[in-house]
Amino acid sequence: MELKSSIFEDNQFIPPRYTCDGENINPPLEIKEEPESVKSFVLIVDDPDAPRGDWVHWTVWNIDPRTTGIDENSVPEKAIEGMTDFGRPGYGGPCPPGGMHRYQFKLYALDIRLNLDSSSGKEDIERAMEGHVLDYAILTGLYKRQ
Repeated sequence: MELKSSIFEDNQFIPPRYTCDGENINPPLEIKEEPESVKSFVLIVDDPDAPRGDWVHWTVWNIDPRTTGIDENSVPEKAIEGMTDFGRPGYGGPCPPGGMHRYQFKLYALDIRLNLDSSSGKEDIERAMEGHVLDYAILTGLYKRQ
């Protein structure tokens, strides 16, 4: 399985438009070579370089298995967005307090749909996914505030 973006390559810079210094909208993503038996996708975007450790920027689950991408500034139809470390559901772009940070866009193919509501956070999602991950892909973007 592969996760790509048309606006940045793996381990390259995320354009400011998709950060707190720009429009703060999610970048477009492409899903390729997913497993045949996938029932849903989960997307978790986090920053492992945050001062307090792993800062969650976006969680989306129950993404339809026929989904081949997520458009800029959108959420796949019928998918659920969960709580982030910004204290609300929805995308919150890179906004590091200092230095270069890595932003991991992690896509998981599951053999189930998750029974969680939008108050769920990353830990709840990871617990619910245990034993159900068929495959995964990671796209890493970099960002440093100017």
